[in-house]
Amino acid sequence: MARAELGRFLRDRREALRPADVGLPAGPRRRTPGLRREEVAGLASMSVEYYARLEQARAPQPSRRILDAITAALRLGPAERDHLFRLAGAAPAAPPGPPRRVRPHVADLLGRLPEAAAVVTAATYDVIAWNPLAGALLGDLRAEPNLARRRFLGAGPHLGAGAGEFAEVAVARLRAAADRYPDDPRLSSLLAELHAGSEEFRAVWRGNPIRTPGRRTKTIEHPRLGPLRVECDVLAVPGDDQQVVFVTAAPGSAAARALRELAREGAARP
Repeated sequence: MARAELGRFLRDRREALRPADVGLPAGPRRRTPGLRREEVAGLASMSVEYYARLEQARAPQPSRRILDAITAALRLGPAERDHLFRLAGAAPAAPPGPPRRVRPHVADLLGRLPEAAAVVTAATYDVIAWNPLAGALLGDLRAEPNLARRRFLGAGPHLGAGAGEFAEVAVARLRAAADRYPDDPRLSSLLAELHAGSEEFRAVWRGNPIRTPGRRTKTIEHPRLGPLRVECDVLAVPGDDQQVVFVTAAPGSAAARALRELAREGAARP
């Protein structure tokens, strides 16, 4: 029974994906929905025959390495990964690292909000997607995409300048990420850098704050427009352990006028 359920789970997830979701060209018209078996097998670096046997409930119990490869190929979130491991009769191990890929429907949402700056952050506070207004507001997000590094090491404009609240929110989230992803080298490197470079970070970390995302008023120190008082709302994407942060300003305020100016600048950029 478990093998049959595993096969159905794999088939359903495969058929729910589009080629564009995994970076593949659509190619000629397809007779069946979703990805082909050979495409999933290629993404997971396994033979097509073995993957087909998994879907048909004819393969032996897959190893953890195989399950992790399938997780990556099918773009499974943390909850789906745990379910896959349980169906395969394996206790879920700690995931290798937080998801750093934005699902297409979340990325599409950012472009529909011209009046709000919007970013998607991974569990490590890396900004992994943003709209033009966010880029104009927060500067070069490709040069320094991590909001915690910006906050504690002064690496650029950040959400929460001049306030201690964001420091506690950031530390609480990073502590939770460290518990969930103990083997992620990028997260370990980030935490070591923050501990070494910021006394404030070390102090807040020792305090072990308990914070949850929500609506907060923040001040962003823009290098050209000065302090901007804005509202930040956080939308959780639980399946991927990510957050979408929306930055807006009160209608008619100086910050709202500044955001409109920045939106025009951001839209004009290539």
